[in-house]
Amino acid sequence: MELASFPCAFTAAEGMIQRVRLGAERVLITGASGGVGSAAVQLAKRRGAHVTAVTSPAKADDLKALGADAALNRDDALPEIAFDVVLDLVGGPRWPALLEALAVRGRYVTSGAIAGPIVELDLRTLYLKDLTLIGSTRQAPKVFTDLVGYIERGEIRPVLAESYKLRELRAALEAFLEKAHMGKIGIEVAG
Repeated sequence: MELASFPCAFTAAEGMIQRVRLGAERVLITGASGGVGSAAVQLAKRRGAHVTAVTSPAKADDLKALGADAALNRDDALPEIAFDVVLDLVGGPRWPALLEALAVRGRYVTSGAIAGPIVELDLRTLYLKDLTLIGSTRQAPKVFTDLVGYIERGEIRPVLAESYKLRELRAALEAFLEKAHMGKIGIEVAG
């Protein structure tokens, strides 16, 4: 079940990381406790990045165990000019603060908008800081091949919060909506 959880979340995270060309830099990851976010924490760390995860206080220690160097509460003010890269899975009304958190020539990549798809952009922030904005949904075939190699070498591990039988689908959906889990929720389909 653990391996079955990696194709969607890990390919999205690795695709973002490859598109933004993340190296040993300072990275901020929003939505860090979800499937894509927890994958991004591990994938960024394996590249030598200093990882700051945005999460709830209850999940901060779990994210640090996955490799995050620091954690910020979802409601905390973001430090300005503190990150080279932002991997954003959230969007929403705090989006302008994410751009302010980027250093000059910082790079922003998104693959989600769970807090809202419509954001406000002050073009002066974009051009005065020489920022690069990237959307990421379509992954090169290399992404999947790279991920399989990372897993085979033990460099990353899929995070399975819990698994449910198909007949327990309602309970699985309720657990998902509570957002108390970290990683993916799996559904077992009898074969």
